[in-house]
Amino acid sequence: MACTEDSQKISPRSNELFNNQWTTYQKILNSNYMGHREIYDVLHELLVSYQKPFKMLELGCGDASFTAQALLNTFVESYKGIDLSEAALKIANSNMAPINCSKTFTEGDFSELIPQLVENQKDSFDVILISFALHHLLVEQKDYIIGQLLNLLTTNGVFILIDVVRKPEENRETYIRRYLEEVQKSWSLVTPQEYSMVENHISSNDFPETQEILYSIAKKHDFSRVECLYCDPLDMTKLLCFYR
Repeated sequence: MACTEDSQKISPRSNELFNNQWTTYQKILNSNYMGHREIYDVLHELLVSYQKPFKMLELGCGDASFTAQALLNTFVESYKGIDLSEAALKIANSNMAPINCSKTFTEGDFSELIPQLVENQKDSFDVILISFALHHLLVEQKDYIIGQLLNLLTTNGVFILIDVVRKPEENRETYIRRYLEEVQKSWSLVTPQEYSMVENHISSNDFPETQEILYSIAKKHDFSRVECLYCDPLDMTKLLCFYR
């Protein structure tokens, strides 16, 4: 479903939930608690290095605010953003306005839409970006999605993954404990109510893999190589490039 002006309206209850979560998320981003500034500086440098027009697909794009900044002064030719939230996509449309390229925004679950894109075989992309979204899927789903993405990339295309990653010795439980300890220690502007929301989200929805597992998935699906362009000081978040 494309995001258009006559899209189905959000119910008052869902709109209130979105606004509450959105306010907390924006506070986290504005405080740079997840390191978006440093990560997207690296992404910007990578995208600027493309010296010819490129087509970009972003899965789980949210409001695309940091992506829009990363795309400034690049040769981006087209951008397609997919996200579950209609409200976020409307904001994304506004945030992407300064970027001079063709734009499409589609509402839906990217894990369900990707097979449709592959089957249609109408679109191919030079750059595919997933930022802080793949870790919500189980490892079997990640394996399937990454394998499908190879079919959507151009010959020299790259899949860029920005996401939380476990240390080799960590399981999910020890990772979540370490992450939440850091939240309590460093996210000083987050209120107890907001922390409870963050804790519930992470405990219910985060299923990060180790870098080694992600590399093995890439090898299984015949990506030519994978490299890590960024790792945060806490060894929690990485920017990985999977080259076709």
